[in-house]
Amino acid sequence: MAERPAGGPRSTFGPVVALGLASAALGAYAASRPWVSGTGAESVVGVAPVAFDEISSSPLATALAFVVLACWGVVLVTRGRFRRAVAAVAVLAALGYAAAVVWAPFSLPDHLVEQVRVRTGGVLDDTSLTGWFWLSVLAALLVLASTVFALRLVPTWPEMGARYDSPAGARETVPEQPSDNRDIWKALDEGRDPTA
Repeated sequence: MAERPAGGPRSTFGPVVALGLASAALGAYAASRPWVSGTGAESVVGVAPVAFDEISSSPLATALAFVVLACWGVVLVTRGRFRRAVAAVAVLAALGYAAAVVWAPFSLPDHLVEQVRVRTGGVLDDTSLTGWFWLSVLAALLVLASTVFALRLVPTWPEMGARYDSPAGARETVPEQPSDNRDIWKALDEGRDPTA
């Protein structure tokens, strides 16, 4: 019997899934952190310092990264066309994450300035993108690459066996209890418990 050559499409399963899971987790964490920081609002008299993390991060990107993570979980336990459809949903969510990252520098700084003005009456002198934003850019590239690879390669990846499926249709008939030693050993070979 000829051996399958090493390095085929099946060998991409582990690395692509690991990259996808790690990049989506990184993307979710980085998107939940502040992407924009500002200076100049601390001079407002009579107003306690306020944390603006929730308005300087991207909840949409966080949610989309979690969608990608969920898709990876489903890809691991499904088969066939449904598996490929879930991989396509992961690509769409990854595109959404990338779009949120690309749009953030154009929208978040102005949003932060406006929210600081509305909530505290202060004016920010300057805003800048944080390291979390740049980490999200990297995560977006990795999330997008891993999901596109998954969509392309998922038909060649190994699938979970049918033994893990829930039983469908009529229940199996209970086999007759084995009586002699040969029948007992045969039942054990077939994976049945002869004592049940």
